[in-house]
Amino acid sequence: KTKDIEHKTAKKQDEEQALTVKNKDLEGTQKELDAALAYFDKLKPSCLDAGVSYEDRVSRRKEEVESLQEALRILNGEDLA
Repeated sequence: KTKDIEHKTAKKQDEEQALTVKNKDLEGTQKELDAALAYFDKLKPSCLDAGVSYEDRVSRRKEEVESLQEALRILNGEDLA
């Protein structure tokens, strides 16, 4: 019977130690998450709606791609006339 008590006591101590380690891991992870969320909140205004509609962004991107293609043709000597 004393062996059983010793075994259960040792098991309890091991589990308490594991719980302590996991709580410290959780605390550290929570701090990292809080920091990441704070950084996300700081970036969110610049990443989300910049006051420009989707259609305007698409047309601007299309114009940018066309101008880059024209620059590439010029650099490749295709439009030298």
